Amino acid sequence: MTITASHKLYGLAAIMFAALVACARIPGGVGSPAYLITLAVAGIAYLLAIREFFSTQRFPHRVIVIGLVLAALWHLPFLLIPPGSDDDVHRYVWDGRVQRLGYNPYIVVPNDPALSALHTPETRTLNNPDVPSPYPAGAQFFFRAVTAIHESTFAFKVAFAACELAILPLLLAELRRLGQGEHWVLAYAWNPLLVTCVTQSGHIDILGVLLLLLSAAALQRRRRTFAAIAFGLAVAVKFLPIVLTPLYWRRVRARDGLLAVLIIGLLYVPFLRHGSVPMGSLGVFVQRFRFNDPVFATLERIVSPQVVAALAVLVGLVTAAVLRRRYDGFSSHTFAWPMAATLLCAPVVYPWYLLWLLPFVRSVSTVPIIIWTVSIIPTFYVWHLRTLGRPWLVPGWIMLLEYGSVAAAAAIIELRRFTRPAVPRGP
Repeated sequence: MTITASHKLYGLAAIMFAALVACARIPGGVGSPAYLITLAVAGIAYLLAIREFFSTQRFPHRVIVIGLVLAALWHLPFLLIPPGSDDDVHRYVWDGRVQRLGYNPYIVVPNDPALSALHTPETRTLNNPDVPSPYPAGAQFFFRAVTAIHESTFAFKVAFAACELAILPLLLAELRRLGQGEHWVLAYAWNPLLVTCVTQSGHIDILGVLLLLLSAAALQRRRRTFAAIAFGLAVAVKFLPIVLTPLYWRRVRARDGLLAVLIIGLLYVPFLRHGSVPMGSLGVFVQRFRFNDPVFATLERIVSPQVVAALAVLVGLVTAAVLRRRYDGFSSHTFAWPMAATLLCAPVVYPWYLLWLLPFVRSVSTVPIIIWTVSIIPTFYVWHLRTLGRPWLVPGWIMLLEYGSVAAAAAIIELRRFTRPAVPRGP
C-alpha cells in the first residue's frame, strides 16, 4: 500500500486530535508541564502538516472536509472548560456590564471599593483591577452587545468561536478566487493557538482578525468603501492593524478613508469626557506592562518606552510601505509581515497577538511566522510559574527557543534563496 500525502495528513490530524483532547482534560491549568507537552505534540504535528501543504499542490475535497470536522471536534472540549480565573475575558464581561449600568469603562477602576457592588463572581477575578480598560471603542461596543445577551465568560467564548467559524468560508472563498489550494484553510483551522487563545481563553483578537480578512478580501475585489470600513472597524477592535495603512494607499478613495476615520470617531463619542478622547490604561500599558519582549527590552535601555513603542509602529508602517511598493497585486504575506514586524518590537507579545497573522500565512516567505505561532507556545509556562509564586517573566531559555527558531527558519530560507541555481535564460 502506497502512503499518499492524504494518508500522512490523516495521521497528523489523528495525532493533533489525541493531543489536543488530552490537553483540554489535563488538570493544573494553562502552562502546566503536561499541558505544554500535549500542546508541543500538537504543534509539531501541525508543522509537519504545513510541510505537506507546501509539497502537495492539491488535496482531495474529502481530506479538507474531514480535516475541518476533526478541528471542530477538538475545539469542543476547550469551549466547555472555563477560562483561567484572571483571563482577559473577565475584563470583557466587566467592561460590557459597567457600560450597560451607565459607567465609562475608560474611567472606572474595577478595584474601586465604591464599585464593589457592581461586580459579579466572574468579574471579581479580572486581571489588573487597578487600571481602567485599555480596549478601543470597537471592542467596547462588542463587549456591550455580548453582555446584553448574557453576562458570562461562556457567552464571550461562544461569540468568539462564531467569529473563528465565520473566517473559514471567507478564507476558502479567497483561496478559490486566488487559485490556491483549499487545503491552506487547514493551516488556519489546525493552528494550536486557536483552541488555546480563542476557544479556551476567549480573546477579542479573533473579532479583529475576521474584520481584517473581510477588508483584505474586499480590497482585492475593489469594493473600496467596504474595505475601508472593515479596516477601520478592525483597528477599532485593536490598534495593531493600523500599521497596514500603506497597503490601502491609493487602493481606496480618499472619501472611503475619511468615512472609516469618521466611523472610528463616532464609536468613541459615547465615551468622551470633557471633549477629550479617552485612552483608558493604554498609556499605562506602554509604560508598565512587559511580556516576551527581547527587542523592546533592549531598546528601552537607550530611549523611553514611548519612543520604543513609536518605533515599533514605524517598523510596521515601513515594512508595509516597502511591501506595497514591491508587490502591486494582492499577496497575503504583505498583510502578515508588517504586523509581525511590529509585534517583534512590541512591549508585550502574548501568544494570542499572533492570531492576527494566521489567515495570511500560506507562502514560503511566511514560514518563519508559521514557526513563530508554534514556538511561542512555551511562553504559557509563565502562567504555571505564577501559580508557584514566581515572577511574571518569560525565562531566557524559552525566549531563546522561541525567537531562535524563527531566526533559524528565516536564515535557512534566505540561504536557499541565494544558493538556488539560477534559471538559464533563453537565447
